[in-house]
Amino acid sequence: MSETKIDISRASKAIRDSRFVEALSMLESNLAKDPDHLESLYFAAVCSRYLKNYKDSQKYLENLLTKAPDMGRAYQELGHLSKAIGNDENAASHYRQACELNPALISSWKSLFNYFTKMKNKPAAEHAYEQIKKLESIPNVLLYINQILNEGRLGIAEKQCREYLKKNPTDVYAMSLLAEIANRLGYFDDAELLLENAVKFSPNDGELRMKYAMILRKKQKFAKTMEQVNILCEQFPENLSYQAQKASEVMQNGDHSKAVELFESIIEKNQYNFSALTSKGHAEKTLGKTDNAIQSYKSAYKIKQDHGEAYFSLSNLKTYKFTNNELNQMRNQLKRVDLTLKDKAYFHFALAQGCEAIGEYDEAFDNLDKGNKIKNEQSKYSIDRMDKELQAQIDVCDETFFNKLGEGGYNLNDPIFILGLPRAGSTLIEQILASHSMVDGTLELPNILSMAQSLRGDDIYGKLGNYPKSMKSLSHEKREELGKSFIDDTRMHRKDAPMFTDKMPNNFRHIGLIHLILPNAKIIDARRYPLDCCFSMFKQLFAQGQEFTYGLAEAGSYYNSYVKLMDHWDKVLPNKVLRVNNEDVIDDLEGQVRRMLDFLELPFEESCITFYETDRSVRTASSEQVRKPVNKSGQGRWKPYAKNLGELVHTLDNNLLKPEDIALINS
Repeated sequence: MSETKIDISRASKAIRDSRFVEALSMLESNLAKDPDHLESLYFAAVCSRYLKNYKDSQKYLENLLTKAPDMGRAYQELGHLSKAIGNDENAASHYRQACELNPALISSWKSLFNYFTKMKNKPAAEHAYEQIKKLESIPNVLLYINQILNEGRLGIAEKQCREYLKKNPTDVYAMSLLAEIANRLGYFDDAELLLENAVKFSPNDGELRMKYAMILRKKQKFAKTMEQVNILCEQFPENLSYQAQKASEVMQNGDHSKAVELFESIIEKNQYNFSALTSKGHAEKTLGKTDNAIQSYKSAYKIKQDHGEAYFSLSNLKTYKFTNNELNQMRNQLKRVDLTLKDKAYFHFALAQGCEAIGEYDEAFDNLDKGNKIKNEQSKYSIDRMDKELQAQIDVCDETFFNKLGEGGYNLNDPIFILGLPRAGSTLIEQILASHSMVDGTLELPNILSMAQSLRGDDIYGKLGNYPKSMKSLSHEKREELGKSFIDDTRMHRKDAPMFTDKMPNNFRHIGLIHLILPNAKIIDARRYPLDCCFSMFKQLFAQGQEFTYGLAEAGSYYNSYVKLMDHWDKVLPNKVLRVNNEDVIDDLEGQVRRMLDFLELPFEESCITFYETDRSVRTASSEQVRKPVNKSGQGRWKPYAKNLGELVHTLDNNLLKPEDIALINS
């Protein structure tokens, strides 16, 4: 949003008084000062529509949506405009988009209700009617807070929500709004407490309980999450959204076959449920049923042409080749003015993969660049902030720190932490180790990250945390408690093997904490040549987190900091970490397998060499690659893009790079 301070109150009042010519004149004056002022663009479109200057209204909205593609009110206005020119079908599409982005837009819900009633779509009309009833029951101040919350104006929303709750402390809707603000700010403990209390006040509110379930999931409380989802399915047995959530939770807990069955049951009841089809594809992919996954993804995008996730999911198989028709479909979708930022990102990353496969490297990089810029702007990632966070680990966790704290923690040998950077070969290492009879391969478990967040201690009320310094006050008893908690909380992901893997890459930031609470844990650092690793990260659209990957400078800086921190852990915790280079695994598989098993104190098993024959669920972007023997196809994939990688090579520590690669990029 523009930084220019512009007052639109006079123009807004003129619109309310139907003085549209006068209002438009004021708004045009605003836009002369600041062409990017969002509210002026929005209200100028409104005025132009009322004045029946439909082309002008369209231009204002197109301009607005290039700057704020996820602004629900803009899509609502597009709906009003389409309706004014007699295109009810386009209007309905825009209203749907508006409600998806901002569910508090009652005017869009009313328009959808009328449209669905006219089209005799009873289920959709009933759903719209329920939303209308709910929104009409909400005080205007909360409706406004909800609207600005969905436009990302968290500061104003939080302030007004707190003021309202002081006067109405048991208003569950206000509690849920404040919980959502806390959630978006990353204060999950506060969000959980607010929603837990809200559900107690209103136990029959399905949407409220769903929000509670989602925050429990985010906090890795999977058993409690499933408990809440089961309650929802019992309370509302005909609600397919709750059924789909149950299927997602089953999938999250590792039973992908059962998840497929549940999604199929949902699709039988509604064959147009593109979301369920996509999720079913994810489960099938994880199970290695690639052909089935492809069919599910294709069925999804045929139902909803702008469903970018389905196209991206096809590209994320790493083995699927788009047809020319599919490539053109994606190009055409990206021309749409009403495409959300989320779908734009999906299409850009998918199209990049498709273009690379046919040798169109310029178009591929252009899409990568655009997709990454969308994600980077959304994340607001800061190189300086991350550098300070990682440097804090070095400053706190020195030799004196570990000597002073001494021995302690939970003395089990079960965990194997495979960490490092994304796209560095951790999935391959996990697949190798999980092929051993004494090792269970689990997931990228977020438990350590969640534990670090809790030790940070900051909250929505402004109290700042002090992790990693807070580790200095961990008693022997507390360290043992935290270690035991990790083992207990992750048991649901294991089978019967005595050891198990946790391949969350970002755990490298918290090796000090791991050592304090699980002193016998084994740690493997999966490392890959920086140009291969960083460019592979840049090419990947991650499901969540990994914000440092959405820019070449960001990726390069993070790689440097990662190496620096790992060097520190080697110094203060000698022999704690085994470094395994991806290139070494590819060049000498058996030698590296024996080296890893020796480190883990496990006997050699031939199955670790034939890891690609192991039948297990794999959930990461490398799922298809690890079902094949090792090969060098992933090496040097950056070279066709060398001319575009100057920012990366200038950021990376050149001591980490081959001189000939630096010369190629700089040539």
